[in-house]
This record gives sequence, C-alpha cells and structure tokens, in this order.
Amino acid sequence: MSFREENEEGRDLRKPFLHTGSWYRMGSRQSSMMGSSQVMRDSSISVVACVLIVALGPIQFGFTSGYSSPTQAAIIAELGLTVSEFSLFGSLSNVGAMVGAIASGQISEYIGRKGSLMIAAIPNVIGWLAISFAKDSSFLYMGRLLEGFGVGIISYTVPSISSLYLAVLGILPCTILIPGLFFIPESPRWLAKMGMTEDFEASLQVLRGFDTDISIEVNEIKRSVASTTRRTTIRFAELKQRRYWLPLMIGIGLLVLQQLSGINGVLFYSSTIFETAGITSSNAATCGLGAVQVIATGVTTWLVDRAGRRLLLIISSAGMTVSLLIVAIAFYLKDFTVADSGFHSILSIISVVGVVAMVIAFSLGVGAIPWIIMSEILPVNIKGLAGSIATLANWFISWVVTMTANLLLQWNSGGTFTIYMVVSAFTVVFVAIWVPETKGRTLEEIQWSFR
Repeated sequence: MSFREENEEGRDLRKPFLHTGSWYRMGSRQSSMMGSSQVMRDSSISVVACVLIVALGPIQFGFTSGYSSPTQAAIIAELGLTVSEFSLFGSLSNVGAMVGAIASGQISEYIGRKGSLMIAAIPNVIGWLAISFAKDSSFLYMGRLLEGFGVGIISYTVPSISSLYLAVLGILPCTILIPGLFFIPESPRWLAKMGMTEDFEASLQVLRGFDTDISIEVNEIKRSVASTTRRTTIRFAELKQRRYWLPLMIGIGLLVLQQLSGINGVLFYSSTIFETAGITSSNAATCGLGAVQVIATGVTTWLVDRAGRRLLLIISSAGMTVSLLIVAIAFYLKDFTVADSGFHSILSIISVVGVVAMVIAFSLGVGAIPWIIMSEILPVNIKGLAGSIATLANWFISWVVTMTANLLLQWNSGGTFTIYMVVSAFTVVFVAIWVPETKGRTLEEIQWSFR
C-alpha cells in the first residue's frame, strides 16, 4: 500500500484553508531539473520570507503581553477605571488565551498551521480596534478577550505614547500577517498527514531551500506519519501508569511554576513597579526591560543544546530566587527610609537591577525550556491531550497572577516579591528532584526512564 493510500484509508482528505498557489511547486520542480540554477538559488530567499511572516505571530504575542504596562495610567484616567478594573482588563487576555489554547489543537488539525494563524489574526485585529475606540470598560474587556483568544492559538502554533496609539500600533503585525500567509507554504508534516504527497514535498523543498536534497527527510516524515496513524489513543484509566502520570505531572508542574514565579505580573505591570521603585522614566525602563529579555532569550537558544535543559532550569530558577529576594529586601527597606535620602535612591537602583536580573534569569531557562521539555517527555499517544491540559493550566495560572499582581503591589511590594521568591525557590527543588535531562536522548530512552 502506498503512502497516499495509507493516509486516505478511513479518513476524508482535507484541503489547506489557505491555498498557496503553484509558485513554490514550480520552483521545486525546476530546481530538480536545472540543478544549481542561479534563478532557483535566488529563490531560496523565500525561506527567509517564510520565517519573517510567521514571526509576526510571536510579535503580536509580545504586543498583547506588554500593552497593559505603559498604558495603565492613561487608560485609568481616560475611562475612569479603578485599579481592580484595570487588573481585570490586564488579565482577560489570559482568559481568552485559555479558550484559544483549547481550540488550537483541533483548529490546527483541521485547517493546518497557516489557517490557524489566519484564525488567530482576525480576532486580534478586531480586539485591537475595540480597545482603540473603547468609550467604556465593556469594549475594553471585549477587545482584550479577543486579543487573548488569538494569542492562545498563536502560542500553540508559534517610548511613552497614549494608549490609543499603542492599540492602533498593535494592529500592524496582524494586518501584515494575514496577506503574508498567502505567500508561504503550509506545514509539510500537516500536508503529509493529510495525504497530499506532492504538496508536502514541494512545501518541504521551499522551507529547506531549492538546492537541498530532501529525499532522506521526506522518507523520515512519511515513516513518522505512517507510524502515528497506527497508534491508538489511551483510555483515561491508563493515565494512572507511572510512564504516563509522571511526565504529565512534570510537564504541568513546570508550566504552572513558570507562571507562579510572577513573571507576567512583573512584565504586565513593570511601569507600576518602576514607579514604586522611584524611577521617573518608568515607560522607558519598561522598553529597556523588554530589550533585555529579547537578548537573554537569544542567548538561551544558543545555550539550550550545549548546557542542557535541566542545568539551565536550575540556574535560571536559582537566579530568579536570588533576584527576587534582593528586590523584596530593597522594597522592605524603602519603607523605613526618608524619600529624599541617598540611601533611598540606592535602594531604588537596587530594586530595578533586581527586577532586570529576574527577567534575565527567567529568559535563560524558565521562560522557554518548560515548553521544550514538555514536548520531549510526553508519550506520543497522550501528547495532544496532555499538551492541551498543560497549556490550559499555564494560561489559567497566568490569569490568576496578572489579575492579582496589581492588587498585591498596592498591598505591599516587598510582600509580593517575597511570594514570587518562595515559588522560584520551590522550582529549584522541583527541577532537582523530578525533571530529567533530555539533551542528547531519544524519545525511547526518555520514555524508558519513566517506567
């Protein structure tokens, strides 16, 4: 039986939600006939274009996450919101993301990655427009929910200006993403799973470059897809087996602790934190904090396959513990100093440095590695269900943290960071005891360690 016949058996073939056209299939065929043709080599720029277009999804994610920090004062003043109402606004993106995360698996399964990004982009645009022209809290809340829904799908698949201008600016990534999706190929693995062999090979050729020999990878993907279609899902009772519940507990535990560390509370309301610390240009400091996070995340991508996942997690969570302890002590001492004294200014600087150090430490491991480990330790036959549960738990805790962070900071800044510090310290213990090292190990080796 052929590969196509195996995939057609027992299922209706689905067509991609966004048909890309024939330009990349033509390019792939001509490349194989013309060899090292200069025209086809130049066409490899399409790989870069694909990456840049898809990267607009995470950029939109960043806009949504960072919007509430520099706009808090302006929105509260313009719409007359209380701190509690603004905290609800900030946290509603996580509620929408929970819904998006639940739906994202099925959406991606039925209409592919490109279709998923299109579905994510549309509510994001509507959400930003609702926030841009909101005259009361209802439109504000609706827009934030729609943003979150789009971000929830994206998370599964990939200076001080007024709040209005920031919201309008937030529309840009999605307005570029939507037309851009028509010019990139669909996910090769999804096409292979749907039995579209010709489109699958052409898409893979584009993504690897027209001069690249993809025959080995084509065969590997075909074997992987054929093996996956033969697997059966497990019954709920079987989750009691150690080889299932242990990796599931580790995956969910890491993603829950990631959020309980308070990172989203810090990022969502960093301007408020910097103002409390005595920094006059709090929005500029927030922009600087975001730049630092980007650089630290870039370093992590280089380190993760060299230092190992487990070691980076321990270093990252330990660094967060020390940083949060420093911030907590600085805020506690500020309550006992004169506002205009030199010691008060020193404590302000220390608290800001501690917050920046906490974000750097988070980005070096706790930020990305839990998602990597979860994908590596979950058995294939429960990965879909378990991944959805873990993602839902992550977004739910993120909602709890962002909903309470502003209120906790109003209560006591030092106490807030002490709570986050205790969680980070527990993360060190959790990783040291439960999390295995997955670097350089096959899926079979990792699974055997859980038996």
